[in-house]
Amino acid sequence: MNMSETLSAAGSESGFRLDDPVFVDEDLRMLREQVRRFVNKEVIPNADVWEREGKIPRGMFRILGDMGLLGMQHEEEFGGTQMGALASVVFGEELSRSSFGGFTSSVTVHTDMSASHITRVGTPEQKTRFLPDLIAGKKVCAVGVTEAGAGSDVASIRTRAVRDGDDWIINGTKMFITNAVYGDIVILAARTDGPESGARGISLFIVPTDTPGFKVASKLEKHGWLCSDTAELVFEDMRVPNENLLGAENRGFYAIMQGFEQERLMIGAFCAGEGAKAIELTLDYVRTRKAFGKTLWEQQATRQRLADLASKVAMIRALTYQTAAAKDSGQPVIRDTAMIKSVGPEILHEVVHGCLQLHGGTGYMRGTPIERMVRDARILRIGGGATEVMLEEVAKRM
Repeated sequence: MNMSETLSAAGSESGFRLDDPVFVDEDLRMLREQVRRFVNKEVIPNADVWEREGKIPRGMFRILGDMGLLGMQHEEEFGGTQMGALASVVFGEELSRSSFGGFTSSVTVHTDMSASHITRVGTPEQKTRFLPDLIAGKKVCAVGVTEAGAGSDVASIRTRAVRDGDDWIINGTKMFITNAVYGDIVILAARTDGPESGARGISLFIVPTDTPGFKVASKLEKHGWLCSDTAELVFEDMRVPNENLLGAENRGFYAIMQGFEQERLMIGAFCAGEGAKAIELTLDYVRTRKAFGKTLWEQQATRQRLADLASKVAMIRALTYQTAAAKDSGQPVIRDTAMIKSVGPEILHEVVHGCLQLHGGTGYMRGTPIERMVRDARILRIGGGATEVMLEEVAKRM
């Protein structure tokens, strides 16, 4: 057993977990246990290898598909379970407790941030054609929105789709696309009207990665999330049939915003799960590490620091669960998810750095979960809408 496995296993002893809200029912608690067993059996013992290889075995998606865990955002008639936002939050939180952010991101990009577009705005024919394999884990999905010059500012994308008879010819590039190296399908955003149309001239397309003209320009080496494959994509006269147009022409921006809403909710789940896991690992460490004749836990400053961090994790977790419940009941949650995205990653950043500090030199060493978690947490302040952009989204709705 390597250092990462040893410390991850040790983290299970303290069992630092927050109680579920009263509206989390027995089915969701059973889901939590199912995901927890999967993480302990399949992810924690193996993911260090995946980090070194820079990819997750496609078989992991098949296992999750066989367990029925990839279809919670999809309708039952296509193989899904249609369990809603709360189920996704439980799922994301438990995956995050693996301490491998790259695994969590790769799986949830597939489940909640890309394939879910087909369920939200796809035709019955598109759902029948694509969803069963995605829900079963036979194919892996990505979402292609970000470009080198258009990240949080989605309306500025430049990838262009021009109608040619029954097809669209697409040219352009995408950057920082998760699951794009080894995945099978990309939900692609492209401009179908002139640049002056801004947000009103963007459409979505379902693009298999074996389409002629689709090219992985480079597999990107990242600061964190090492086991999730991330790519720069290039499209050169890529011909896509009109039947793969996803949703209404020039209405893709609004579908993307719906997707961001779910993504920001999931990021709240990541922050809750990773934050709790970091505290759990740190509790185990400070209760055994001695300095000046007593354990670090017996030092008042240590106890109060961890109590402060635990309280902040509890707050972002409560907001995330409350927002998921509101979304499931049909309430608008645009402002709430922007709040989650603006605050949650900032809290997680403070938590993981505070926990690494309490690990001392051990926490600074590669191969320890807390060191990896610090690197993995950094992207959450950027992806899905940078903190500064999210604060403006909240301000617009005050």
